[in-house]
Amino acid sequence: MFNLLKQRFSISHDCVSISCTDRKGISVQKPEFVLKPRKKDFAAMPKIPLWDLPELPKNELPLHLQLQKTRVFCNNDAPTHTENIHYSGAYASMGIDNSLRLDEFKKNFKVKVIKLNEDDMEFDLIGIDASIANAFRRILISELPTMAIEKVLVANSSSVVQDEVLAHRLGLIPIKVDPRLFDYMSENDVPNEKNCIVFKLHFKNPRGSGERCTVYSHDLKWLPFGSEYVLPTENSNASDPNSKPKTYTSFTSSQDSLPEFSTNPITVTPGIIISKLGPGQEIELEAHACKGLGKTHAKWSPVATAWYRMLPEVILLKDIEDDDAEELVKKCPVNVFDIEDIAKGRKRATVGRPRACTLCRECIREPGWEEKVALRRVKDHFIFTIESTGALPPEVLFTEAVQILEDKCERVITEMS
Repeated sequence: MFNLLKQRFSISHDCVSISCTDRKGISVQKPEFVLKPRKKDFAAMPKIPLWDLPELPKNELPLHLQLQKTRVFCNNDAPTHTENIHYSGAYASMGIDNSLRLDEFKKNFKVKVIKLNEDDMEFDLIGIDASIANAFRRILISELPTMAIEKVLVANSSSVVQDEVLAHRLGLIPIKVDPRLFDYMSENDVPNEKNCIVFKLHFKNPRGSGERCTVYSHDLKWLPFGSEYVLPTENSNASDPNSKPKTYTSFTSSQDSLPEFSTNPITVTPGIIISKLGPGQEIELEAHACKGLGKTHAKWSPVATAWYRMLPEVILLKDIEDDDAEELVKKCPVNVFDIEDIAKGRKRATVGRPRACTLCRECIREPGWEEKVALRRVKDHFIFTIESTGALPPEVLFTEAVQILEDKCERVITEMS
């Protein structure tokens, strides 16, 4: 075989000849390829009079362009039309204004709550761009404040868990308290009842027990009066019996005397394993929690996860009956399709649960099925899921995220005006 370095085409009226040279410069003539006349191709096409062509709707996009604008086509090989068209003059040649208008946004924007419980929330955001949905996601993860353990004072720890690892595990335990009731604490601030929460952990496994004991998060006890550990000062006031020893916090009042905590004491999420102690081992420590943001450390993130996906759209392009219907139902791993009985004992496939579709494309992976089933995603319809760690309910978290985004927009408008 020749290693072709360059080619030259010679085109006549009805044929093409190719001449080429190999590495030694020897010219080689290849056979001619005859081109079919194009007149036959045009003759095969039906002739449609101009007045029989369908009229385009006024101020509306044709159906294929509307689908390309609002849907992502999930084909067997790769998705197409994934981009969003924001340019106001994208369809100017058709007399259509593509600019964003506030009245249309208000008309199309909707929020529908699908599922809501103490820890989880699933809702639909309809009529917004992916950038707005992603802004809510980022704010929920990194910009909503919570309370988390920041400082651990270890008095005694004979367990196999190192003090650094123990402090890290304590910091990741969610604290069930409203962070809006506390202030941020800077490096120069003194811990007090307005910016700090103190917990105590003292657990000992007796030496003669013969069994291992598990230390859980609910073994942490809230200290509403602040720290009980005395500061190691040089000038001790032990000679004065009336003086109060100085501790690591400066609480002027008890936290349980405040109306917010008098009937609702501060607790942590129970059932989380902190450590395991063998016979004779002991843990005694104090944990101080303060207010922070998730972008500083993940322990301050109020959500276990916050994510969204575009609404899937499953369409049957033609009737799928009998054996093909049963095959289609078996293809889907999440049971999107159902079978209904039609006349004379025949069966037909239907789309029963399109929302459950994960777009794995198993239903269109084999040849021929792309002509029967179409998979799409709606570009402006997002299924949003929030899983709270327990500090705040998920509906409160989303409300706070909306408020933070609103404050950011107001700051931008103020700086630009």
